[in-house]
Amino acid sequence: MIIQEFLETNITFLTGVGPKRAELLNKEINVFTYRDLLYYFPYRYIDRTRFYKISELDPDLPYVQIRGIIKGYSTEGVGPGKRLTAEFRDETGTIKLVWFKGSKWITANYQPGLEFIVFGKPGVFNGIVNIIHPEIEPVNQTEGKLNSALQAQYSTTEKLKNQFITSKVIGKLISNLLKQSQTRISETLPLYLTTRYNLMDLHDSLHKVHFPSNSDELEKARYRLKFEELFYIQLNLLRFKTNRTLKSKGFVFSNVGQNFNDFYYKNLPFPLTGAQKRVMKEIRKDLGSGKQMNRLLQGDVGSGKTLVALMCMLIAADNDYQACIMAPTEILATQHYNTISKLLHGMNLNIRLLTGSSKKKSRSSISESLLDKSLHILIGTHALLEDNVQFANLGLVIIDEQHRFGVEHRARLWQKNLHPPHILVMTATPIPRTLAMTLYGDLDVSVIDELPPGRIPVKTMHFNDLERNKVFGFIRQQIAENRQIYFVYPLIKESETMDYKDLEEGWDIISRVFPPPKYCISIVHGKMPPATKEASMKLFKDGHAHILIATTVIEVGVDVPNATVMVIESAEKFGLSQLHQLRGRVGRGASQSYCILMSSDKLSKDASKRIEVMIRTSDGFEIAETDLQLRGPGDIEGTQQSGIPFDLKISNLARDGQIIEYVRHIAEDILANDPVLENDQNQIMRFELRRLFSVRQVWSNIS
Repeated sequence: MIIQEFLETNITFLTGVGPKRAELLNKEINVFTYRDLLYYFPYRYIDRTRFYKISELDPDLPYVQIRGIIKGYSTEGVGPGKRLTAEFRDETGTIKLVWFKGSKWITANYQPGLEFIVFGKPGVFNGIVNIIHPEIEPVNQTEGKLNSALQAQYSTTEKLKNQFITSKVIGKLISNLLKQSQTRISETLPLYLTTRYNLMDLHDSLHKVHFPSNSDELEKARYRLKFEELFYIQLNLLRFKTNRTLKSKGFVFSNVGQNFNDFYYKNLPFPLTGAQKRVMKEIRKDLGSGKQMNRLLQGDVGSGKTLVALMCMLIAADNDYQACIMAPTEILATQHYNTISKLLHGMNLNIRLLTGSSKKKSRSSISESLLDKSLHILIGTHALLEDNVQFANLGLVIIDEQHRFGVEHRARLWQKNLHPPHILVMTATPIPRTLAMTLYGDLDVSVIDELPPGRIPVKTMHFNDLERNKVFGFIRQQIAENRQIYFVYPLIKESETMDYKDLEEGWDIISRVFPPPKYCISIVHGKMPPATKEASMKLFKDGHAHILIATTVIEVGVDVPNATVMVIESAEKFGLSQLHQLRGRVGRGASQSYCILMSSDKLSKDASKRIEVMIRTSDGFEIAETDLQLRGPGDIEGTQQSGIPFDLKISNLARDGQIIEYVRHIAEDILANDPVLENDQNQIMRFELRRLFSVRQVWSNIS
């Protein structure tokens, strides 16, 4: 059997598995084949080079390894506390080994009087040192095994442990697999790459990552496997980007005409920043290239992304094409509509808003004007995706806060045209460079890294619950100066499982501290009917409500320049990016604004770090990088919803940024010389790309 076929063998047929264990491995850790098991990498390693003497054992020690003889067994306790104990002795003393389950199997397999190696965490009970549920192995059985000084530890689940599939058992199964393989595992990188970059070969890497002899050997094996994993991800992304550039035709926006120039010279509210000018230059080059634009526009809260998007839509209108903006919420879509309508005041352009709340008459009118080309700009929510929304000549699609849309949503919008429109994807959530290269590596990226002049930085402060009266006094002072206040809560109602502040409790406290009729309080949360939510929001926007109590539904799309204080309750519950987004709701007017982080007086290390970073900096990209390091890529806002489009087996986007950049440059060089990987030396890469990514839908043409 050739090695590729061997690796695709069903895990059921591996020695030590069988149908029952195979079903558990399938369901619990997604191991279906020999390859899956081989690529189920350890999450840590324990040094098994040192043997302790029993006299050296201390409960403060981590896992230890001892060698000695079982003198005999006894049963202690009754009911749930019933346990099997063994007296274990070496030349320096005696300890107890303790098992709460599996006693029959233990006594049948580990005979008194024989020498064993015991591994576990020492503890103390009634003044006697013990090890509970130790790993135990006869000395005479350790010879001839695939073993190593650094012992791999594998992640397991409760269901696996209940069926005695422990980390040790998974290691034994991998040992069986490597012994069962009759030939070397085929290389997956071309020889010129492994030679040029001094990489350990794949066969040795897979052996050494599971059974390393020393830390240097382990590091080389892990580096090789990370290099390959990240290299193929980047090669795949860049291949589609190259393919799109070569093949995907786009509408040519050759004319920068009256709409653009009238706006630029008559309606532009303030001069563009240097960053906005640079980004516009990059976009205009795309729009005139004859290739479909696929660009990600990153910009911190308040950096002027909407203005850039509007100017792009004016170029579309100057070339007789329609444009649309899709936003994730009615609040944000309405905000865009109001802002853009105001900016285009006096210009002969038709702009409409389409949301789930739009009336039937309005929808019919919009449909007609789309088809007769009298509608130039359509702004909306998911309602834009409905089948009856058809454009006559859609030339530009702008997707705001795109991480809130699934790829299927974006595909449906793109398919409303005979030819692919230009795509501009916007996000106010700064994306760390390594994450952007991996999640959006097939897009061109523009960054607005400069705020408009005159913006006063928001002051961020931290108070605990015991200092609440001090905060209330400050808020009274702000309201007396005709300012407005946000209170944001992580929950609507009290939770039995989470000890966080909730909106209902907040309303009760705040309405007593700031009683009507002197103070007016408004409420907004996601479970309110849209009409009620809109009315409450309008009360605050129009200045009639002093305080808005809300959940994170106001995180995007709310622009009230007179609101100067953002109070975030249970701030320790939120991630850094979300805290930064919420802070961006204030600081939009000419007055000094404040962000007050409220928390309990007991904070975890990570929560303290997040609050410290928020107080220290307002740089969204620094905040995003820190968030990635603290929380990992799967928890960064947005990546969980949209789904990281691949499974990382050994790499970590937070820690392996340098490798990502390194392999991306290597992939770029390869594709520059061989765009479709047709050279003989690159055939191995074509095969691997097909194996790794053929079952996944490609969405690169639709951002």
